[in-house]
Amino acid sequence: MGFTNLLYNLAFNSDKSFSIDNLKDVSINTLALLKKSGFSSLKDLIVSGPFELSTQAGIDIDESFLICAQALTTLEDIGIIDKPFIPATSLYYKRKNIGKITTGSKNFDYLLGGGIETKSITEICGEYGTGKTQLCHTACVMVQQDYSDGGLKGNALYVDTENTFRPERIESISMHRNLNSIKILDNILVAKAYSSSHHELILSEAGKVIDSHNIKLMIIDSIISLYRSEFIGLAALSERQQRLNRLIHIVMRLAETFEIAVLLTNQVQSTPDSIFSGNSFKAAGGNIIAHSSTYRIFLRKSGRNRIARMVDSPYHPESEIVFTIGDDGISDPKK
Repeated sequence: MGFTNLLYNLAFNSDKSFSIDNLKDVSINTLALLKKSGFSSLKDLIVSGPFELSTQAGIDIDESFLICAQALTTLEDIGIIDKPFIPATSLYYKRKNIGKITTGSKNFDYLLGGGIETKSITEICGEYGTGKTQLCHTACVMVQQDYSDGGLKGNALYVDTENTFRPERIESISMHRNLNSIKILDNILVAKAYSSSHHELILSEAGKVIDSHNIKLMIIDSIISLYRSEFIGLAALSERQQRLNRLIHIVMRLAETFEIAVLLTNQVQSTPDSIFSGNSFKAAGGNIIAHSSTYRIFLRKSGRNRIARMVDSPYHPESEIVFTIGDDGISDPKK
C-alpha cells in the first residue's frame, strides 16, 4: 500500500473531538467539500492554512479564513494550542513539562538542554559523513523508549528524500542496546519522497498518520536535497525559496499542533568569503530555513569522533560537545 493511500485510510481514526464536524456555522456542502478534499480533523485545517485550504477544497478564501479561525479557537479551548495573551509564567511552567528525546549521547543531550525537544524544529547541518543520518536513525530507536530511559513511548515518522534510511542500521542500534529490533522497526513509518512536489504532498497529509500512529518524532532527511536538485541556477532561486518557505511552515505547524519533535537534516555549501571569514561552509536554504528552525546545530569530523556545535537557539549558549558513532548509534566517546 502506498504512503499516500495509507494516509487517507487512516484519516477517519482520529479523535472525534478533533473532527471538523465540530465546526459551527459551516454549511453541510462546505463540510462535504472539506472531507472530499481529505480534511477530516481540525488539526489538518491548522496545518494546511487558509490559502492551501481554499485551493484544495475549492472554497472562497474568505470562508477559508473563517474556517481556520474557528478551528484555531476550538483547539485553543481544549488546550491543544496556547491561547493568545497568556502570562509568561504560564509558558514557563508549561515548558517545564515539555517532552524531550535522548539522542543516545549524554554529551549531545547536554548540548540540547536535555534532548530533542517536542513542539520545536531541531536542524542538524554538516558535511557528508559527519553523522546526520546516524543521529536520525538513533533517534528513531530512542523515541520509543520509556520516559525513564529518555524516550516518549511514541513512534517515529521518517521522511527520506536521499534514500538513506536503512532498516539494517535500526536493527544494529536496537540489538546493541538490548532492544527488540523487529518491534522497533514496526514502530517506524518510512515515507520516501521522489520529488519536491511529492515531498510537499507527504508533509501536507502527514497529520493523519501522526494522529493515528502515536508519532512523537518526525524526521526529514534532508529538507533541502530535492529542491537543490530541481531548482538550479539564479533564475529558479526565487521559486525554490517560496516553495521551501511553504514547506517549512507546514513543518512548524505540524510540530506545534501535534506536539511532536521534528528533527531535520540540512546540507552545507561552501562560502565565497571563506578565505576571509574562516568559515568554510554555511547551511543551505538561506534565511528561509535559518529563521524557521528552533535550534541549529553544526556537525564536523574530529578524527574518529564528531563535534556538534550549537550555533542558533532561543536560549542555549553557543557551545560544542564531542560524540562518537558506533554499533549502538550515537553515543559518548569512551574514556
